Amino acid sequence: MASDRWSLRNIYLYLVCLITLIMVIVAAVGFVRAIVDIAYPDPGYVSYVESIPTDVNGDPVYTEEQWAKYQADQKAATAASTRRYAVLTLVGNVAMLLIAGPLYVYHWKKIEVEHADKSEALTGAKV
Repeated sequence: MASDRWSLRNIYLYLVCLITLIMVIVAAVGFVRAIVDIAYPDPGYVSYVESIPTDVNGDPVYTEEQWAKYQADQKAATAASTRRYAVLTLVGNVAMLLIAGPLYVYHWKKIEVEHADKSEALTGAKV
């Protein structure tokens, strides 16, 4: 009976279940993290350049309006990039959940069916 439980097939089924369960856990954590990143995005990095950049002669490169628009554009680009990365991460984690979840369920049911069949065979033989 112990050798039947640790047959090559059962070891394979248990290993697949272990790996897919780990994949489901990792994907679930990544999914939650991506949702949080979308709902509460990173505020971006603050530019520490307080003054308008100057050229070699010391003349300002931008007007104050241009500099403010440039900083706002940089902040918007950073926010868009962060949002895009969070959405891509979310999609990747959903895909992993949709692939690993059913694989886990399928293999675990195979283990349960085989275990139930062996239990029935043992109890039926003793009667």
